[in-house]
Amino acid sequence: MSAVNLTNVTVLDNPAAFLNPFQFEISYECLTSLKDDLEWKLIYVGSAEDETYDQLLESVLVGPVNIGNYRFVFQADPPDPSKIREEDIIGVTVLLLTCSYQGQEFVRVGYYVNNDYDDEQLREEPPPKVLIDRVQRNILADKPRVTKFPINFNPENNEHGEEHPPPSPDHATATIDNGEQPPPSPDHLSEEK
Repeated sequence: MSAVNLTNVTVLDNPAAFLNPFQFEISYECLTSLKDDLEWKLIYVGSAEDETYDQLLESVLVGPVNIGNYRFVFQADPPDPSKIREEDIIGVTVLLLTCSYQGQEFVRVGYYVNNDYDDEQLREEPPPKVLIDRVQRNILADKPRVTKFPINFNPENNEHGEEHPPPSPDHATATIDNGEQPPPSPDHLSEEK
């Protein structure tokens, strides 16, 4: 059983301009006090084929973590369009919200993100160069894919005094909040083989 359970994630300011900050209201419960902070990260997948285009948008430490229910707003800058291939800006990509404890990721929430022009004429006749200030993003907030990874929240309490490495993603358990088709995992981010 996990010491921390993600209870809700609400996507705020959605849809929004591509260059607007991302905002998520995150709710979670802690079932046991933890000595270290939780690390939350937001990653923008710039290309399904090449992880070098992924951008870590924000990483924050949240603590102290005592028993109880918590809620906070996580805000992150938008991706840098100059670090995304022009042909990958418009279309569907993936956004990953992760939480780790002592360097061990224990939950990942993946969302489809659809980037398109805010004007019908631009959608029908796209300009040769992307007009980034006219691109709107829409996070498909009602279809997240939540993947949970079992980790040891208290390695120092292990009965044999040995620390176990985090499990490989091949052994992750995945649940989908609403039973609908999950967003695709880019090949380099696939949790399940």
